[in-house]
Amino acid sequence: MRTVNPHRPGRRRYDWGAYLYLVPAFAFYLVFLLRPVLESVWISLFEWNGITASTWVGTQNLVDVLTSTEIWRAVGHSLVFIVFYAVIPTVLALVFIGVISRFRVRGLAFFRAALFVPYILSTVVVAIAWRWIFAEGGPLNAVLRGVGLGGFARAWLGDFDTALPSVGVIGTWVMFGLAFVLFVSGLQSIPGDLFEAARIDGAGPVREFFAVTLPGLRGEIQVALVLMITAALRNFDIVWNTTSGGPGTSTTVPSYYIYREAFVTHHVGRASAIAVMLTVIIFVAVGLTMRLTRDPEAGDR
Repeated sequence: MRTVNPHRPGRRRYDWGAYLYLVPAFAFYLVFLLRPVLESVWISLFEWNGITASTWVGTQNLVDVLTSTEIWRAVGHSLVFIVFYAVIPTVLALVFIGVISRFRVRGLAFFRAALFVPYILSTVVVAIAWRWIFAEGGPLNAVLRGVGLGGFARAWLGDFDTALPSVGVIGTWVMFGLAFVLFVSGLQSIPGDLFEAARIDGAGPVREFFAVTLPGLRGEIQVALVLMITAALRNFDIVWNTTSGGPGTSTTVPSYYIYREAFVTHHVGRASAIAVMLTVIIFVAVGLTMRLTRDPEAGDR
């Protein structure tokens, strides 16, 4: 933090004492975030079952992971989840925001709270509830049969063709509330004069949305996408409690392989290598998201 030196006008000095307030947060970050990541990198260099003595194998675990078609297939499933966890909720929330910005909606506070509930619910509870909905004798199939569409009824989570998108639908339901709440907060911070000016200029709903609403929500969109893409890539609990990676490997994700390698087959070194790979993928995805959604006018600031 810089302060002006009263004895030497024009010169600034750093008030290093202000940085002491950052020490607790930095210590927490160092112990509970950075240290485990570095330990995972170190463990990935060994062949270890978690109990007996480890054996140095260098980068062999990482090479095995990077050349594994199963792991890359799981990464592909995570990329599909990004569509359901991030893209679809963002688009749906923006459509709702476009309507709200144009028309007065009564009971907005209630709808905002109700839509946010799925995000704060335990993911185990969410998974169990949707497993019941998607069951062969569940409510979804009952409704389809009731309206004469029984031919579409199936065991949604047990079908190779529908298991992955079915789990993705759960992610959409959970993440939509987060995107909607963030965008409503951002909408309230956009000056009303901008909307009035656009309407005076003859802008219709679509033009007003792209000229005023969307640019005004750039920061909120960036935050929402980072949170939702990260959730899609590290998804485990919903997959585990709905399909356990099945049927076959149709819904397996990298985090599932981390669990299996560490606690089922006891290949802790290989599990750590997968975790390192997943961490890098998340960092790359977040970096690309922030770059693509940043404000062009703030690029040189």
